[in-house]
Amino acid sequence: MRRFQRGFVLLTAALVTSGLVTGVSSADELGRVRAVISYTEYGIPHIAAKDFDGLGYGYGFAAAKDNICVLANTYLTVSARRSAYLGAGGHGDPAMSEAKNNLDSDLHFQRINDSGVVERLAAQPAPHGPRTEVRELAAGYVEGYNAYLKETGVQGISDPVCRGADWVRPITELDFYRHFYAVTSVGGQGVLAADLARTQPPSTKDVLAVGPDAAPRIADGFRKATGSGELGSNGIAIGADGTRSGGGLLLGNPHYPWQGGRRFWQSQLTIPGRFDVAGGSLLGLPLPQIGHNADVAWTHTVSTAVTFGLFEVALTPGDPTTYLVDGEPEKMTAREVKVEVREPNGERRLVGRTFYGTRYGQVIGSAFGVPTPWTAKSAHALRDGNAGNLRGLNTWFELSGSRGTKDVAEALARTQGVPWVNTVAADRAGNALYSDIQVVPHVTDDRATNCGTPLGRALFPGTGLSILDGSKSSCDWGSDPGSLEPGLFAPSRLPLQQRRDYELNANDSAWLANARAPITGYPRIVGTIGTQRSDRTREALITAEEGFAGKRFTTSSMKDALYRDRSRTAELAAADTAKMCAAFPGGQAPSASGPVPVGDACATLASWDHTFRLDSRGALFFQRFAERIGGLRGSWQVPFDPNQPVTTPNTLAVGNPAVQSAFGDTLAEFRDGGIPVDGRLGDNQSVTRAGRQIPIHGGPGGLGVLNVITARWDPARGNHEVVHGSSFVQVVGFGGKACPDVSTIMTYSQSTDVTSPHFADQTRLYSRGGWVRGRFCGADIAKSPELRVVRLR
Repeated sequence: MRRFQRGFVLLTAALVTSGLVTGVSSADELGRVRAVISYTEYGIPHIAAKDFDGLGYGYGFAAAKDNICVLANTYLTVSARRSAYLGAGGHGDPAMSEAKNNLDSDLHFQRINDSGVVERLAAQPAPHGPRTEVRELAAGYVEGYNAYLKETGVQGISDPVCRGADWVRPITELDFYRHFYAVTSVGGQGVLAADLARTQPPSTKDVLAVGPDAAPRIADGFRKATGSGELGSNGIAIGADGTRSGGGLLLGNPHYPWQGGRRFWQSQLTIPGRFDVAGGSLLGLPLPQIGHNADVAWTHTVSTAVTFGLFEVALTPGDPTTYLVDGEPEKMTAREVKVEVREPNGERRLVGRTFYGTRYGQVIGSAFGVPTPWTAKSAHALRDGNAGNLRGLNTWFELSGSRGTKDVAEALARTQGVPWVNTVAADRAGNALYSDIQVVPHVTDDRATNCGTPLGRALFPGTGLSILDGSKSSCDWGSDPGSLEPGLFAPSRLPLQQRRDYELNANDSAWLANARAPITGYPRIVGTIGTQRSDRTREALITAEEGFAGKRFTTSSMKDALYRDRSRTAELAAADTAKMCAAFPGGQAPSASGPVPVGDACATLASWDHTFRLDSRGALFFQRFAERIGGLRGSWQVPFDPNQPVTTPNTLAVGNPAVQSAFGDTLAEFRDGGIPVDGRLGDNQSVTRAGRQIPIHGGPGGLGVLNVITARWDPARGNHEVVHGSSFVQVVGFGGKACPDVSTIMTYSQSTDVTSPHFADQTRLYSRGGWVRGRFCGADIAKSPELRVVRLR
């Protein structure tokens, strides 16, 4: 693509207090440099330029400086070159797809690259392709990234992870767009990448087709794959009726992996008088996905809408690569994909695999670990609603320029590029918004019933995943006049609500975005209506209502609500658990290994305050116990009641022998591991940074903790190593002042480079329960005690 490499000079300057634009630069100076980066506390860059090209350049340079190895790994992945440099094994790149090894990953991405789909989408004008400003941002980003790499050289990279690595290289604009395409499609074809890469025509020996009896297994695999905890979030928007200031207030709390390419990176992007936005972006995408400007703040939460579907096609007798639509034969496309693989001896060889496609999409021989066999009579094909989506770049550009929730709603509807998330927003005028305007396949409930295969009809009600009869053209996805892309629901058919009290989401469906005004009438593929909410959703709703019942929300009280680390599940069950413990005959709890003395477990649980703070005693034990009973039927005495969705189910079934045994098994686990039942959470839940453990507060989302922390349990050490959870968190409040009241925390810190001062600084701050003061206005940036200015020429 276009662009030539320009020379640059870096100058570090002292604070300049006159002619403030970003706190350090005058408009005249911006005309003489490519970009100015003003670093404030914790290495947060405030990037200013005279145009979008310059903004992208500054972002690319600064992001590469902090995270060159993670970014280079991303471009290695989307260019389908992992096997060529790292061998066919490995673990793929879980940030970009669910491929289980490098070879499957490369075959998946090489198929996409060979198709030319990204080039075609990038070449289109807006709204289908990137708008002019986005193209300029992308081009500048690529130059900035390459400029940093040229300055350091591969051998001079400070991060030992990729210093001197032969897979670190300059990038092109096509790499940038391929990365974004991988992000949009990660919830569809990306989640089934391994299944797609391994699908081959049937052998001469026929196999049986999959039937309705496979629905429970596919549903279980689907829920594990799409609800694995790798992606989630809370968003709470409080309107004027619930704040002391009379303006809106937003908590944005995405839950993302603490390692790898799905990291957020915080920045501010400013073109004086034209563009000014701050927040967290997925690394390598120079527009905030979770952010704010002077008048509105927004966040996203992973939606329950299913963005893909399957079609079963009938095959012509004797030819498994020809299928029938309306009785007419159509030949499958057969594309051989080849990738280079590095052998252990260093030599490289080509490995090829043929992918077969239909008018609906690629043929797939298994789904979520369950065979959907390609037989002599039928095959299944995957259609991904995001297969044509590069529009999301325009969406986040327009969100950045919104001036209120009305603008946010209009931007979502106009661009139709949100790939798999809800949007929650609050504005200066005191409005709160919830929206699930995103990419959703046009599969109505009637179509899922009338066109569903027997397996599809069994699967759809519980999951929203459709399997339609591909032998009938009338059973393809429908379309609406207001949709930018055929086969998708128009924005008018999707949930949207604006109020003056509150709107929120915690990864449940739209139904209870506001408990006072349930949303109904949307298709099943978007989500359920009138079904049990997660304990995290219930905690969010109760937190919102508590604020209204009290002195109303401030930014300070919203921060306290998140860091309270309260468990809704514990509020419902801990006291009953303590009573059950105290009632065991002879102080002995039943377990699979025999009776276990309860010791001080009863007293510990009775005195526990139901939080997951560092000094919480009993939290770890309750977590292990609750995880054991989570999948047991009959754990609650009072079942879910759709008329009381916030308070039901409740009351632990302490008389259930399975519940009692789960308690005893947890006691045995702690006894065998030498773990004290009354130990502090902070002594057993931590993240390792440069060989040092940092204790981490927060708890599992499944236990109704808003400040989600997911950790891998090591019973031998009695320790949870944090791998996922709260990531870039922002609390933004609007009041009478021109500058919003902002606090943020990047839980895993800005940089992945172990040699950087910003590798673990915010992680330690988060451990202490701290926040970073948001510096959005120029005067605040200028007052930063750690201000450091870099000018890119």
